[in-house]
Amino acid sequence: MKPSRSHIFVIFFILATITWFWVNSGKKEEDTNFASQHASVKVRNKIPEVVISERVAELHDVILRLYGRTEPMREVTLKAETAGLVVSTPVMEGRPVKRGTIICKQDIDARQANLEQAQALLRTAEMKYSASRALVEKGYRSETQLATALAVLDGARASVKQAQIEIDNVNIRAPFYGVFERQIAEIGDFLSPGQPCGRLVELDPLIIVVELTENQVGNVEIGQTTEISLVTGEDLTGTVRMIEPRANLSTRTFRTEIEVPNPDFKLRGGITADVTLAVGQVNAHRIPSAILTLNDVGQVGVKFVDEQNRVGFVQTVTIDEGDEGIWVAGLPDHTRVIMQGQEFVLIGTEVNPVSMAQSGVVSR
Repeated sequence: MKPSRSHIFVIFFILATITWFWVNSGKKEEDTNFASQHASVKVRNKIPEVVISERVAELHDVILRLYGRTEPMREVTLKAETAGLVVSTPVMEGRPVKRGTIICKQDIDARQANLEQAQALLRTAEMKYSASRALVEKGYRSETQLATALAVLDGARASVKQAQIEIDNVNIRAPFYGVFERQIAEIGDFLSPGQPCGRLVELDPLIIVVELTENQVGNVEIGQTTEISLVTGEDLTGTVRMIEPRANLSTRTFRTEIEVPNPDFKLRGGITADVTLAVGQVNAHRIPSAILTLNDVGQVGVKFVDEQNRVGFVQTVTIDEGDEGIWVAGLPDHTRVIMQGQEFVLIGTEVNPVSMAQSGVVSR
């Protein structure tokens, strides 16, 4: 069957429509691509804008901020020197005690009898020595016999002294002025030589212990003044009294002790302390901490704009910080620091620097 003229017209119309849509869609795609490429070229050719601030270096103290804890100047465990039953513990825990105060008292037992016996033997030896000396003077005794009597007398005197010391050893005394921290032995306990009675701590002066790193230890000296803030609210002034000559093998830090007067024992041990040391002066810039950034190798620093309006980067060291920003060392004395936009520009990129006054950003 031959197609009619109407059928041929319909087929031709459909083919013409499809062709028209295909040609126009391709042209639109070309126009879109051209517009996109043109916009990309414009973006690439546009110089990025950053907000800068002119900063001039100032002489500023290099501050070390350390964290430590308070400790007693020294602490000892008081131990028995002789065997005996504890019969008295006259000092309460937490009370200050003077040097020589009895902390624990043991039963004397037979020690008094031993002393009386030694004293009786001493009297006998004294009489024998006196008689021997008189006989020697009259020629009835030799010098050798007198020397023997003198040796016996000296031995008797030593026995008396030993008996007296043994009696006094029942009194376990405080070896220095401090605070009686803990009662270990109670009344009725039997103590052998070397067993503990109690613990005494010396709190005047009080010691603040901090750890210095290998980079810090060379900047701190014995006798240096420090400022200390305790977590309990006290602000103190202390003096560095000791820096450990060898680093801790585990932490690679140096134990450092700072001495603080504490005559009334109001300050206690084991309290967290913030320690501030000024260890010199350097040229530094005050900047907001928010503008610190990292370079490709992970170094912390600041981006700036050089004389050719290109982005530069300087690694910096923070030497102090406060409510108004941080102080950093390492920047050139006169620097145009990037305050905004540093995250979006690469090092070496040409930029359009805009001052903070023009941008409306408030300087700090």
